[in-house]
Amino acid sequence: MTVRRTLFGRPLRSVAFDVAVAVLVAPLSVVAAVSQPGGWAASTVGLGMAVALLFRRTHPGAVTVAVAALALIQVIAGWGPLIFDVGVLIALYSMVKYGRRLRDGVVAGAVAAVGVLLAAVQTPNVIQWWMTALWYALVTGAVWLAALNVRTRRLYVLSLEERATTLEREREAESRAAVAEERTRIARELHDVVAHSMAVMIVQADGARFMLDRDPAQARTAVKVVADTGRQALEEMRRLVGVLRDAGPAGGLAVAADPEHRRLALAELPDLLARFDDAGLHVRSTVTGTPASLPPGLELTVYRVAQEALTNALKHAGVGARVEVVLSYAAEAVVVRVVDDGRGRPLVSPAPSGGHGLLGMRERVTVYDGSLTAGPRLTGGWQVEVRLPLPKCGQVHRPSGRW
Repeated sequence: MTVRRTLFGRPLRSVAFDVAVAVLVAPLSVVAAVSQPGGWAASTVGLGMAVALLFRRTHPGAVTVAVAALALIQVIAGWGPLIFDVGVLIALYSMVKYGRRLRDGVVAGAVAAVGVLLAAVQTPNVIQWWMTALWYALVTGAVWLAALNVRTRRLYVLSLEERATTLEREREAESRAAVAEERTRIARELHDVVAHSMAVMIVQADGARFMLDRDPAQARTAVKVVADTGRQALEEMRRLVGVLRDAGPAGGLAVAADPEHRRLALAELPDLLARFDDAGLHVRSTVTGTPASLPPGLELTVYRVAQEALTNALKHAGVGARVEVVLSYAAEAVVVRVVDDGRGRPLVSPAPSGGHGLLGMRERVTVYDGSLTAGPRLTGGWQVEVRLPLPKCGQVHRPSGRW
């Protein structure tokens, strides 16, 4: 069961507070009828002020005009300041705080200053009238300044909320753009993979055609290669279409494109590790398990994950950090783990980071139904671990133990 927290489209607390203010002014009007000049006529003026104050938040300008008109009637009747005139101060406060423009509050303050002089003249005094006017002016000025202070704080909070909302929208738009850019890159790279597969299929098919009569065994082998390559290309295309159709949560940023638009494979991992070693990281690499022949797209994902993790280690752990790169093969998955000790020297001029490296890796890993975990280690440094399911039909070759 939910409790309604609004009434007439306004917060319930605000409505209750305004009703309490009106209820405070109304009894003072009744007191004026009994013990002050004007009797029940003056009491009617006070009740009118009380009713007008119910709308002080939503229509501060109209409420101020109504209360000022009632106060003018009181002045013309010569009743002098009465106890329910506290409603005039409340209307002034509301105009300054809730008015759309501060200029309206300044005008209300000027009208209140005139009212101060008229009230001082009509007040029965045992002292000089200007001292009474000074007292009324101090009270009215204090109310006006208090309202101005609250208005300033209120507008400041509203501006912060609006700024936070704007930044959130910009962040979401940036993330969506980053996802689109990353997916475009994935599409380009998978296109290269599929194009390579098609080229292999064409070459093998032509070879099988020429060797069909001369060497049937070799022709059968070529046909098998065509079939396997075609299955892999079809799977890559299916994944590509799935990524482009997926409208999942925004996130991710494309990694800078290589100067050479070519397909990267695990065979090039040693060169990648050597480049980071030359850049200042102490990289140690290990292969565990029995390596399997991976589809080209999966090899590319492993390569990109290792590249991004090493880049982050160089940026954040710094030059001289020790990094361990482990590629583990199991029967159902390949696991890439990159761990640094976080004890390097920070770069003097680190490259700017878009803050989407991990999201970009997660986007890539999700293409192959994999998982990514990343975070700090208890002993210091950072760890990135990616698990990618292996295809069911993979050719097996001997482990090398090292890259």
